[in-house]
Amino acid sequence: MNKIHLEITVNGEARSMMVEGHHSLLDALREEAGLTGTKKGCDVGDCGACTVIVDGRPVNACLMLAVEAQGAEILTIEGLQPDPDTLHPLQEAFMEHGASQCGFCSPGILIMAKCLLDRNPLPSDEEIRFGLSGNICRCTGYTKIFDAIRTAGRRMAAARAQSVEA
Repeated sequence: MNKIHLEITVNGEARSMMVEGHHSLLDALREEAGLTGTKKGCDVGDCGACTVIVDGRPVNACLMLAVEAQGAEILTIEGLQPDPDTLHPLQEAFMEHGASQCGFCSPGILIMAKCLLDRNPLPSDEEIRFGLSGNICRCTGYTKIFDAIRTAGRRMAAARAQSVEA
């Protein structure tokens, strides 16, 4: 089968890889780029475990062909941390609130929560529910996940306010 040359930026790093035309972005990230944090759950776009950010928008990576991402800027769970010694506020809050159990859904939920909080750092429960509607967690009742998102949102809003004042 003919492979296609793919040039993308993943987590701020330019990547060049050869992919099969029928491979999903999820498969390219996991198999070609070696980034296994993004999970393959249902592989039909129902569970959200494979959510990544492509050019600023959340995408189910299992539903996007890798070749469709040509030239795109992609953020995966591995790129969520601002630097190796600092967790993202969402990661900190998830740990504090015990918002993960098995952790399989966590990468997709964290990425969706980041998209939500980037748009609206102080979402209502209804907005959180809608924002996570494409992500399924089979272990939790979502209460701790909502608590963690609210906590992270407050911290992110306070940090933004401080940077504006400075």
